[in-house]
Amino acid sequence: MALSNDEIRRYSRHLILPEVGLAGQTKIRSASVLCIGAGGLGSPIAMYLAAAGIGKLGLVDFDAVDFSNLQRQILHGTEDVGRPKAQSAKERLQSINPDVEIALHETRLTAANALEILRPYDIVVDGTDNFPTRYLTNDACVLLKKPNVYGSIFRFEGQASVFAPHLGGPCYRCLYPEPPPPGLVPSCAEGGVLGVLPGIIGCIQATEILKLALGKGAPLIGRLLLFNALDMQFRELKLRRDPQCPVCGEQPTITELIDYEQFCGIVPPTEVAENPDEVTVQEMKHALDNPALGIKVIDVREPDEYEIARVNGVPLLALSQLPQRFTELDPNERYYLHCKGGVRSLKAVKFLQDHGFKHVKSVKGGISAWADQIDPRVPKY
Repeated sequence: MALSNDEIRRYSRHLILPEVGLAGQTKIRSASVLCIGAGGLGSPIAMYLAAAGIGKLGLVDFDAVDFSNLQRQILHGTEDVGRPKAQSAKERLQSINPDVEIALHETRLTAANALEILRPYDIVVDGTDNFPTRYLTNDACVLLKKPNVYGSIFRFEGQASVFAPHLGGPCYRCLYPEPPPPGLVPSCAEGGVLGVLPGIIGCIQATEILKLALGKGAPLIGRLLLFNALDMQFRELKLRRDPQCPVCGEQPTITELIDYEQFCGIVPPTEVAENPDEVTVQEMKHALDNPALGIKVIDVREPDEYEIARVNGVPLLALSQLPQRFTELDPNERYYLHCKGGVRSLKAVKFLQDHGFKHVKSVKGGISAWADQIDPRVPKY
């Protein structure tokens, strides 16, 4: 179908590019893209694809807009806090380009539904922030022979690639055969992220999608693009397909989707047993209110976090300084350690236990749980 006069006006800056033209813009309009995640990466990806005139744009997201999202997730505004991200995103994208078909998948992507959700789309773009969904997306794309436009961000650094074994390149498992142990890699909620970083990486992903739709240029197949915002440097690593890869190798052992939570070592909440190394924020409060118990509470977050929010009377000994300073503590004393959410404090407990401390506990939920359950005056970040 030929472009209408309104479409010609809207896409005129594309049409005068020899690499695009009328034929190329028609290809873009005919393409369908599934964006997994409507958050930091999904925001620039979806907005630029809608503006470019992608014919159908699917969004997979089951989360709600949180106030802390607004620093980087530009699909959503202050008035959207508390709303489903998918609904907020659809309204924003339709205001950018009402001609684009927006299909919402307001559900968690799982091994049970991934193939059904991905199958109708030409290109899949990974805007997720967790390892189970990354491996699930990768495996589903390999099985369905769909390009997987990958991106990830953390603090000031990001990376991007296009995984497409059916086009001769590697898959995500060729680069990362095994996920890191649970808790080893901090999330953005624990480690932070520069607000503009997902914009940069997401725009790279959107660029790769348009190149794939047009069949133009050299896509990031077999290449991993690394970006450091602090140094403003890009680097590139060559990637090779692993012939022993369990999903895209010469003799694949993964021929159907698996349990990705289990693969990544994540125990479902219903199966989490009480951790003997953890105490509640109520127990932490009891210790602070009753010094005669002889339990000392220590904050193991970083100094910048300690400035944002702290519990009165709790000193700071950052996890990053613990290897150099643990001798300041008495291995015979009793200690409760807290961080933001309980991940780093468990690491600190393990470190101290390995160095002879027998009476150390981690405060489950950390200062976030303290703000929720004990003192709402403590800021949440």
